[in-house]
Amino acid sequence: MDEAVEVILFTDGACSGNPGPGGWAFILRHVPTGKERRGSGGLAETTNNQMELTGVIEGLRALTKPTRVTVVSDSQYVVKGMREWVTGWIKNGWMRGPKKRDPVKNVELWKELVELDAKHDVSYEYVKGHAGHPENEECDQMAVEAAREAAMGI
Repeated sequence: MDEAVEVILFTDGACSGNPGPGGWAFILRHVPTGKERRGSGGLAETTNNQMELTGVIEGLRALTKPTRVTVVSDSQYVVKGMREWVTGWIKNGWMRGPKKRDPVKNVELWKELVELDAKHDVSYEYVKGHAGHPENEECDQMAVEAAREAAMGI
């Protein structure tokens, strides 16, 4: 792949209560053409971190071929997880903590994200949430709506 970013993946997750009904959302933008694809969904009982991870997972799942991707997220959990923590978790058999005896939370979602990440050339960028970033704000609105629908059983 060349050095240019081909796709930007904007994501967000939301939860009403933690745990509670939650939603995830993504916007995929193909940089050369500006073409976009959106997706969202929700669960009746989940956590905010699970929805943040799911937004990235679903966005990467939507790609049909290996792609250079920049993930833009307001989740320190996702960004630090993929940039800093996941290598150690894998090395330690998905255990964490001072004595490496505590299982990583949301391990199945992390494993799925690692698998999808390996199929692409992915970098992770943190953006402050609720600070006027247009795509982050749109993803937030989509995720909140998906959480509402999940709460209502839609």
